[in-house]
Amino acid sequence: MQELTRRLLDIGEDRIADMDAAKIDMQVLSLSSSGLDKLPAATATPLVHDINDQLAAAVAAHPTRFAAFATLALHEPEKAALELERCTKQLKFKGLIVMGSLNGVFLDDSRFTPIFEAIQTLDVPIYVHPGLPPKAVADVYFSGLPHNIGFALSMAGFGWHAETGLHCLRLMLSGVFDRFPKLKVIVGHMGDHLPFNIARADRVFGNVAGEGGTSPFQRRIIDYFRENFYITTSGYFDIPPFICARDIIGTDRILFSVDYPYASNADGRKFLDSLPVGPEDLEKISHGNAKRILKLYS
Repeated sequence: MQELTRRLLDIGEDRIADMDAAKIDMQVLSLSSSGLDKLPAATATPLVHDINDQLAAAVAAHPTRFAAFATLALHEPEKAALELERCTKQLKFKGLIVMGSLNGVFLDDSRFTPIFEAIQTLDVPIYVHPGLPPKAVADVYFSGLPHNIGFALSMAGFGWHAETGLHCLRLMLSGVFDRFPKLKVIVGHMGDHLPFNIARADRVFGNVAGEGGTSPFQRRIIDYFRENFYITTSGYFDIPPFICARDIIGTDRILFSVDYPYASNADGRKFLDSLPVGPEDLEKISHGNAKRILKLYS
């Protein structure tokens, strides 16, 4: 944990040296912390302002090597939308990252409408990342196991990926993409189970009828995924999940990512070099898609 903390807090020369060793040109930085939702709004809102300023300073020190995602306090959506506008227009951030739910409330809740309005107007992506499970969920699903196994199971062992896949399906099923059809959502960890499960979800919800027997959805579920989502390879350096993701969502929507320092830059680069794709698709995945979606170098 000491070494992990050191690597997390280093946003200077040592981090860049590790990137150089793996021949990685740029990292998009973001806050790696769950728990903002547990703070009162009066604390969280000014805190994220300071966090974003620190990220901006790191990017300004190495503008060709770092970019950044904004962190928002979801407690006050109108203020969060203004902070996103500041980060995008003044600090030149490339999007925002959300870590899980707000005390168990997912982003499909109508209170977050101002944030989605800002995201679509500013034309930036939102990265939906897992967060720590609410206590009620942790008690039911991840308790009763020896040592710290339950905690690990709730996170990278499985729970994180199931939670984020569920979160994204809720966005599709609640009509968020019907109200905001230009939204761009990025999901890490090779899609957090979505590529493997989306065809079944499409069949299940394709049979759901609303009032008058018509579908409550404007598009098929699989089309929301293929038209509004992008996925990254972060932390998933195995070929079979990549092939599944590639066949479901296509190479125009896959972005190379490492998940540093939780995963190794060297391992990520080795995986990238092993991908079973041609030169054109490799160029898209390695940097072309990121340049286009995040408007890098602009």
